[in-house]
Amino acid sequence: MFDMVLTTCPFCGTGCNFYLKVIEGEITDVVPCKTHPVSKGELCVLGRNAYKFIQNKNRLTKPLIKKGDDFIEVSWSEAYKKVADGLLGIKKNYGSDALAVLSSAKCTNEENYLIMKFTRGVLGTNNIDHCARL
Repeated sequence: MFDMVLTTCPFCGTGCNFYLKVIEGEITDVVPCKTHPVSKGELCVLGRNAYKFIQNKNRLTKPLIKKGDDFIEVSWSEAYKKVADGLLGIKKNYGSDALAVLSSAKCTNEENYLIMKFTRGVLGTNNIDHCARL
C-alpha cells in the first residue's frame, strides 16, 4: 500500500500541484494533480522529477557552522543565532545598505513577498533582487 501526499512543486513560482507517491516512508513517484487550476494534470520535466533531490545522500539535513577549516553540526537555534548576529552586526557597523538579498524563482510568489518584506522591514534595505533578472 502507498500514500499520496499533495504538495506544490519547488522548481518555480508557478505553483503547480502534484501528489508524491510514498511507499514505506520513501517517495517513489510524482502524480500530477488533475484538478489544479494551473497545471491541470500536466507537469514539466522539472516537476516530474521534483522528488529526486529529497532523498539524495548528499543533501544537507542539519545546520552546519564553519569553525576553523571544518563544518560542525549545530542546533537550529545556534544556526539561527549565528545568522541573526551576522546580519545585525553588518547592519550596525556598516548600515542597512551594506546588506542585500537575492530571492529565488524556486520560491512561490507568497514566499518571495515575505522575503521582500523581511528585506525592507527587518533589514531596512531596498537592495533586493530576483534570480530571474540575472
